[in-house]
Amino acid sequence: MDYESSLDRAMDEVPEIETGGERLSVPDAEAQKDGAFTRLTNLEDIADTVSREPDHVHRFIQRELGTNGQLQDGVGRYNGNFSGRDFDAAITEYVSTYVLCGECGLPDTRLVSEDRTEMLRCDACGAFRPVRKQRRGSDQQQETEAVEEGETYTMEIVSTGRKGDGVAERGEYTVFVPGASEGDIVEARINSVSGSLAFAELVRTVE
Repeated sequence: MDYESSLDRAMDEVPEIETGGERLSVPDAEAQKDGAFTRLTNLEDIADTVSREPDHVHRFIQRELGTNGQLQDGVGRYNGNFSGRDFDAAITEYVSTYVLCGECGLPDTRLVSEDRTEMLRCDACGAFRPVRKQRRGSDQQQETEAVEEGETYTMEIVSTGRKGDGVAERGEYTVFVPGASEGDIVEARINSVSGSLAFAELVRTVE
C-alpha cells in the first residue's frame, strides 16, 4: 500500500458526525509552498469550524509534523515541505483528540482547564474527561517508544476501522494494520508514518 493510499484510508476512518442536523465538515487543508517553508493558508477557517483557537491548532500541528512554525493573520507557516494531506492527517488527529467526545462521538465540546490539566467537556452528553488519558505502568514506557518505517513491532489490535483494517495503539501512534482483527496480537511492519498515524502490513498473527 503506497503513502497516498494509506492516507486516503486513514481519512476514511474519520466518522461523519451529525450535530444540530448538520455534519461537522472540516475544510480540506490548503497548502502553499513558500521557499523552505509551507503555508497552511486556511488554518483560521479550520479552527473556526472546530470552535478552537487558531494558536491551539497551530501548536498541535507543529508537534504532529515535528517542525517549527509561525502563526500570523490566521495563516500557519511551517519549516519544511508538506502537502495538504500531511496537514489533513494532523488535523484529523487534532479533531479526534481535542474536539470529538470520547463517549458520544459528537463535536459539541469545550476545552476547559482544571488543576492545569486540559479537560474536554461535552455539552451533548455531559461527559468530562482529560484530553489525554493518563497511562500507567508499561503504557507510560510504551508512550516513549518510537515508531519507525521499516521496523516490525508486536501490537494488540484494539479496534476495527470502517474499511475493515485492524487498529492498534503504540504510544502516541495510531497504527492501521490491514488483514488484522480486533483482539489479535500481531507482528506488523511499518510502511509509512504521517504525524501520529502509522500504516503497517501484517507479518503474522501471534498464537
